[in-house]
Amino acid sequence: MVPTFTAHPRVRLVAAADPRTEARRRFESEFGAPSYATVEALCDDADVDAVYIATPHALHAAHAVAAARKGKHALVEKPMALTLRDCEAMIAAAREAGVTLIVGHSHSFDAPIARTRELIAGGSYGQLRMITALNYTDFLYRPRRREELDTARGGGVVFSQGVHQVDVVRLLAGGRARSVRAHTGAWDRGRPTEGAYSAQLDFDGGAFASLTYSGYAHFDSDELLGWIGELGQARDPAGYGAARAALRESAPDEVALKTRRAYGGPSIEAPAPAGHNQFGLVIASCDRADLRPLPNGVMIYGDHEARLEPLPPPAVPRAEVIDELCDAISGDRAPVHTGEWSMATLEVCLGMLESARSGRAVALKCQAGLPA
Repeated sequence: MVPTFTAHPRVRLVAAADPRTEARRRFESEFGAPSYATVEALCDDADVDAVYIATPHALHAAHAVAAARKGKHALVEKPMALTLRDCEAMIAAAREAGVTLIVGHSHSFDAPIARTRELIAGGSYGQLRMITALNYTDFLYRPRRREELDTARGGGVVFSQGVHQVDVVRLLAGGRARSVRAHTGAWDRGRPTEGAYSAQLDFDGGAFASLTYSGYAHFDSDELLGWIGELGQARDPAGYGAARAALRESAPDEVALKTRRAYGGPSIEAPAPAGHNQFGLVIASCDRADLRPLPNGVMIYGDHEARLEPLPPPAVPRAEVIDELCDAISGDRAPVHTGEWSMATLEVCLGMLESARSGRAVALKCQAGLPA
């Protein structure tokens, strides 16, 4: 998110918090602003209006509540939290303090997804009937801390990647899922958490969605997106196997490899975007067209023709996240990715894990729709 913060005209970075000394020193050097060792100390800074919480999943709730109690608006990374009770505490704290709580970035913010939703809502192509979402990546073989490979502490692809897919299909379908049935896969004993899942959702209004994800670093679905990567960057297919190779070379010090890639480690140039962010193959099937969001627009496969509705490339990557936060704070636009919306997404993810354990469909009770 740093390239977004530094390029977006509505943001000024005035402070940061990180337990790592090297990260704090780099921030102070780059931005000429103070840094703190704890989130609580950051929230005591009077110059801070809003905080971006990108701490480990299990800490999101405590840090969002701490921010709210100090009167700070919050942008919380996905997943919102690990339990519905924690989500409720975050929502209550923000409401009591009168501050804005937005959860993201999930790929439902992406401009092609938002435009696809507009096309569905416009009604020109009839009723939405079915959504197919599929993504194959190397997620499980990127460098990980211990908790990222422990489902109980928020590890695995359901918490980290399922949130993206669930948010996307919920946005396209209007938000209110009724039930979920899922299978999960964990077939690498050296990385003992979910690396894959397949799920089916049904929604109010009759639409249904199938979601498939694999992070086992074999097939790469960017091949289906013209080798444009998740962050909109151009990909080189000759880099096949790079994630597994990097892990082999770094073994046994995987955490050190992750730290070197984090802020404060050796400088890593952010790739220039070649298109919008994407999260694999997504097809929304309506009565009279299939709609497929792409990094450069939305492909519309209608009754009589197939055409691309182009979208200009983003001037600022992930600008949609900041715009939603700022518009919510100012009251200019009702936000989509509220605490209630994001708790509903987490409920689906928890339902996926429960369904995989029980072998049964799980009814959903905490769903939220799109703003009117």
